[in-house]
Order: sequence, then C-alpha cells, then structure tokens
Amino acid sequence: MPAFDYVVLDERGKQKKGVLEGDSARQVRQQLKEKGLVPLSVETTTQKTDKQEGAKFQFSGAAISAGDLAIITRQMATLLQAGLPLEEALKAVSRQQEKPRNKSMMLAIRSKVVEGHTLASSLNEFPGSFPDLYRATVSAGEHSGHLDLVLEQLAEYTEARYRTKKKVQGAMIYPLVLTSFAFLIIAGMLTFVVPKIVSVFEDSGKELPALTRILIGTSELLQNWWWLMAIVAVSAFFGFKRALKNEDFRFRFDAWLLKAPLLGKITRGLDASRVASTLSILSKSGVPLVEAMKISGQVAGNVCIKEAVILGADKLKEGSSLFTALDGSGHFPPMMMQMISSGERSGELDSMLARAATNQERELEDLINTIVALFEPLMLVVMGGVVMVIVLSIMMPILSMNSLVG
Repeated sequence: MPAFDYVVLDERGKQKKGVLEGDSARQVRQQLKEKGLVPLSVETTTQKTDKQEGAKFQFSGAAISAGDLAIITRQMATLLQAGLPLEEALKAVSRQQEKPRNKSMMLAIRSKVVEGHTLASSLNEFPGSFPDLYRATVSAGEHSGHLDLVLEQLAEYTEARYRTKKKVQGAMIYPLVLTSFAFLIIAGMLTFVVPKIVSVFEDSGKELPALTRILIGTSELLQNWWWLMAIVAVSAFFGFKRALKNEDFRFRFDAWLLKAPLLGKITRGLDASRVASTLSILSKSGVPLVEAMKISGQVAGNVCIKEAVILGADKLKEGSSLFTALDGSGHFPPMMMQMISSGERSGELDSMLARAATNQERELEDLINTIVALFEPLMLVVMGGVVMVIVLSIMMPILSMNSLVG
C-alpha cells in the first residue's frame, strides 16, 4: 500500500501536513474528507521526496545528513536482527523519524518493497540520500540472504564515518573561532583606536617614521575601502568555487594539495581511510573486488586519488593484485599498502583493510589534535607580534619628539 503526502485545511482554516497510506490518491482524499478536512494536495511520497531531494541537492548534495543515515541504518539492522519482516521494519523506522522529509522517504521505500521491489532497487529512487556504496552493500546482502548481518556492518561503518566527520569538524571549530576573533580585534584596533592616536602626530607637522606611515596607510585603507575588500574577498571565494567545477583546474588544484606539506598529509590520510573502509565493508558483503574498487573511488574527495583508485580497478581486472593496482599511484601511505600486501598473502584482506582504515583514522585524529594544540600558542605569537608593531608605530614618533625637545 503506497504512502501519500497531503496538505489539508482543518476546521479553523489552518494548513496541516502529514503522511497517510492508501490504495490511491482518491482514497486518501476520501479519508481526509471523512475526518472533516479539506484536501489541498495529495501526492505519493516518492514524488514528494524526489522534489525535496532535488531542491536540496542543488545546495548541499545530500537529502539527509550523515547522522540521520547512521541512525536509520542502525534502526533497520536492529529490527531485522530481531526477526521483523522487512516491510514491518521499514514501517517502524518511518514512525521513528522526527523529520517529515525522512519519514516520507522511508514510507516511499516501504511502498516500493510492498509492491515487490527489492530494498536495493527501492533505495535507488533516492540516490542523493543513499550513496552507491550503501546501495551496493544492501544489494549484496539481499543476494547472499544475510541482509540483517550486512546492515549491521553497514550501520557500524556509517556510524564510524559520522564520528570521524564530527571529530574533524569539532577540532576545526576552535582554530576558526580564534582566528576570526584575532582578525576582528586587529581590524578594530586599526580602524578605531590607531587613527585617534596617530592624528596627534600628523598635526605636529613632523616627518613620521616609515613604520608609522605604513600603519596609518593600513588604517586608512581599512576605513575607506573595507567594502571593496569585502567584495573582492567574496568574489574570490565564489570564483574559486566556480573554478573547481572545471575538471582541469580541479585536477591541478588537487594535485597541488597532495604535495602541500601539511594539507597533503591530511588529505591523503582522510581519503586513504575512506577508500580502505569502503573496500572492507564491500568485500565483507560479497561485492566483487573490481566493482568494490570502482565504488570506493567515488568516496574519495581528492580527484587524483579517485582517478588512481578507478584506474586500479582496471588493473585489477587485468589480473594485477590490489597492492600493485594501488601502490603505483604513490598517493597511499606506505603502512596501508604493506597491510594490504600482507592481507593478500595471508588471505585475510577484509580484516587487513578494516585495520588499515582504523589505523589511518587514528593517525589523522592524532595529527589534527597536534595541529590544534600548536595553533593556540602560534596565534598568541602572531597576535603579540601585531600588537608589538602597532605599539612601536605609536611609540617611535613619541620618542623622536622627546629627543627634539631635549
């Protein structure tokens, strides 16, 4: 029985939205009229969610958040392992959703399953919410007859990815806030404090030191042209985002990013962890290694690494080992490659890939924690240096005037 999203007017003339199951839109309208409501629109949840997903995709690229996806996966895995049929499990999961968009989407998936479609093909209706990795893993679980176990592994994977993402975001909040406040303090001093002080020296008619003249020029620039600087900064930001859509520019930028001293290590570690964990979950779920490689390449954020993984899938198809297919690119950490080689020789590639992913996540977390720990004293040194320059610029004219008086 399909689900329908409706918009109605109640007795007070207020609009209300909801979801109702029925054989057809006409039947749902009749049910609403029997409740004393005036139907304004009734459409299937698939149509409704597709529109919402398309609109949201234009801005964020995903219909639901990583946290919501992790929760939905864990709920489905728990209910299926408890012995509930898939149809009832999906209905129970939809009832647990607080967001109307997520509830409509889960009811639409349930409707497709009730009609006889597989869960994987039902998830294909919402590619913005369920990535290729997710749908391929579910398909493998259905073909093997162990959907509950595969969903359990997928739940652990999505939760681990979500935790890693939150850790990285949490670690970056403090440096960004500290940098923003430092910039605002310096800009405030140059815009409001310095002009009032140096105006005394300008009225004296004496030639000011070079450092003081530079400070006055910077202050006047901020006061008179701050709006132009803001326009240039915003234009540069959006221009850079637009340029990244060009494949050649994006490839050159990502190649430079991998060679950057610190950013390269972070990018390489993050993508290596994504690729290894994706290969592990797909391999455990029974997805062929060549297909798993192609899907794993899509989860890499860096274009160079993505291309290396996809080319590695072609080499794997020609008979190469996984170690040979990936090691030639030089984009993956040596420790990870050694663990893959060891896993291939011992026949425990799945577990070695999982261990390699965990190892990369741990190294990345330690690196970010170290950077954050060093960032605070570094910002204090920078702030101290800027304040020292401002103080010197103000004190030098005073000292020169005292020497003239003496």
